[in-house]
Amino acid sequence: MGRFRNAATGMTLAQHLAEARHRMLVAMTSILVMGVAAFVLYSPILRVLQEPYCHATPHACKFLATSPLDGLSLRVKIALFGGLLFASPIVFWQVWRFVTPGLRAAERRYAVPFVACSIAFFGAGVLVAYFSFGHAITFLQSIGGHTLVSYYNPNQYLGLFVLMMGIFGLAFEFPVVLVALELARIVRPAQLLHAWRYAVIAITVAAAVFTPSGDPLSMMALAVPLTAFYFLAIAVGKLLRR
Repeated sequence: MGRFRNAATGMTLAQHLAEARHRMLVAMTSILVMGVAAFVLYSPILRVLQEPYCHATPHACKFLATSPLDGLSLRVKIALFGGLLFASPIVFWQVWRFVTPGLRAAERRYAVPFVACSIAFFGAGVLVAYFSFGHAITFLQSIGGHTLVSYYNPNQYLGLFVLMMGIFGLAFEFPVVLVALELARIVRPAQLLHAWRYAVIAITVAAAVFTPSGDPLSMMALAVPLTAFYFLAIAVGKLLRR
């Protein structure tokens, strides 16, 4: 197995496997360490996550635990999600360090901006979801009527919140994917510009379908940036292909 050598990196297959094991170990260790930190910092993290709920119902934003295990399971979930989130820059860096030696010079030139933009756009999507979630809670409460007293189960609340942040974060990767397709010459900027009406309709429908809360403000908070990103990707694709 050690006889096979990669011409681009000068490494044998055994060395590649050892490198992959090392990078994975560093990534998993960083997730574990950040998860322990999130477990310790449970109270301030919970207050941050609870803020949209308190924005919607400022006088009654307590959680209702319906099981003795709710508190423990909530703290474990926050540790898990916090570990993944806080360790993500280290994880991305390890992936980047593993992939870089096999890339050609031209590919490396685009790889760093693409990785940086992917992280930035994902973070922007998470922030938009965070600031939209309070309005989503207000909308969902108004749908049920004023006779209902809202006390949410913390695990269900966190599940919906994390789902919404994940969907928004992944959806905000849309322009990065489009630019990559343009650079790979799978689609041309002129084709995307010609189909802009259909794209806007598809984005609006997708936002309505995939927004977990289903409220109009959250759907607009997803659809409007994605529409702007569509035209931004066309402009960037034209610029990079010159």
